[in-house]
Amino acid sequence: MQKVDDLVNKALSRRSFLAGAGTVAATGMIAGCSNSTPATTTTTTTVKYTDADILNFALNLEYLEAEFYLRAATGNGLASADTTGTGTLGTVTGGTKVPGLTTAQQAIINEIAFDEQAHVQYLRKALGSAAVARPSLDLTFFGPLAMVAGITASATAFTPYDNFADFLIGAFIFEDVGVTAYHGAAGLISAAGISAGLLTAAGGIMAVEAYHAAYVRTAITGIDIAGGAANLITIANKVATLRATLGGGNETQLKFPTSAASPSAIVAADTTNAIAFARTTDQVHHIVYGSATVGASKGGFFPAGTNSIFSVTTT
Repeated sequence: MQKVDDLVNKALSRRSFLAGAGTVAATGMIAGCSNSTPATTTTTTTVKYTDADILNFALNLEYLEAEFYLRAATGNGLASADTTGTGTLGTVTGGTKVPGLTTAQQAIINEIAFDEQAHVQYLRKALGSAAVARPSLDLTFFGPLAMVAGITASATAFTPYDNFADFLIGAFIFEDVGVTAYHGAAGLISAAGISAGLLTAAGGIMAVEAYHAAYVRTAITGIDIAGGAANLITIANKVATLRATLGGGNETQLKFPTSAASPSAIVAADTTNAIAFARTTDQVHHIVYGSATVGASKGGFFPAGTNSIFSVTTT
């Protein structure tokens, strides 16, 4: 798994060189930077958590999604009133309005963006004074991620903000992660939290994330069917392969239909019972940090780590 970290380090270093910044790798954006158990040992740490910690884990992910979609839809991110809280308030790097959208495409991006904004606001209200602040986010990490996935040869050659097709690939990176994260975290909610309605609320948010994921997967497949070639599907499947490597498998590859007997595959679920995949907090962090390293504490989309008790990977 160390090869993945080496590739991402290389992508980030190349991006820094091309941009003339020379500081990206040095600031520990990529994983492998650790303040916990080294990858060379088999020691694991048991994290004690509360229901508030589970909600804040979800809130970190919702901050990332909301900033991604809002900037794609409007050019602006969350209002400052929706970003404050405990822990360090970070900045957001990257993200612009997607140009050249049709009326229908703009409406779709708007709907998803405002759903994610509503999720942030709902979780913050539920947490009250326990809500964490938005951590630092790097929306330019799509470029290095695309390079490591084998989509581009350069760490600066891809951004989801260029056009609607590229936006769909960016959305594909996030949406399936969101669904698996909520599914995995649901089992961590306490009996008291379940009685208080937290499981019901989490299930409702997961359902909306699943609607988003289904739209994105269907749109990617539909564009390719209309064009007669599996161009976007091939790119999306490279993303899925990298996610599987980082996040413990749990992926369903998209499939270009070649005949009536070979239909497209757009649902991410196990093939036996058609139940959506689940990921642990560690597996989710490995994906959003872009790291397979045990003890990763930051990197990727979260250059300073998440504001979460689960921010350091232990497996």
